[in-house]
Amino acid sequence: MSLKSKSKGFITEFRDFIMRGNVIDMAIGVIIATSFGKITTSLVNDVVMPFIGWLIGDIDLSQINITLVEEVVDAVSGEVTQPAVVIGIGTLLVTIIDFLIIAFIVFLIIKIMAKAKALAEAKKKKEEEVVVEEPKAPTTEELLTEILAEMRKDK
Repeated sequence: MSLKSKSKGFITEFRDFIMRGNVIDMAIGVIIATSFGKITTSLVNDVVMPFIGWLIGDIDLSQINITLVEEVVDAVSGEVTQPAVVIGIGTLLVTIIDFLIIAFIVFLIIKIMAKAKALAEAKKKKEEEVVVEEPKAPTTEELLTEILAEMRKDK
């Protein structure tokens, strides 16, 4: 088998793998999840956090930091010679709120899907109960036996 035919088989196999429905569905899910993440991040950064900051006195919560070591600035040139060591509490807070919003929405989606599944199963079970078994058609042997019994009665 030549190298060209091996690579052609590999390419065909890879193409078949990519074109499977579950791989495409997964790719679509990743794209939608990425977009959803951007939406929730914007919701947190642009709506929730400014509102919370306004409620507690016009504070930008994402800028709340704990400075462990101040930055060192060269007096002559004005350049930072050693950056500050800072713990970004505000950034952590924003990320936690972002996570909680996403987790809450996923929780709601799962709850709604479970409710829909339970309703569908209940409907299916109810339909199965309603279906009444129709009388079974007699077999040829049973029909012939009945005809023979009727003929014997008539004699």
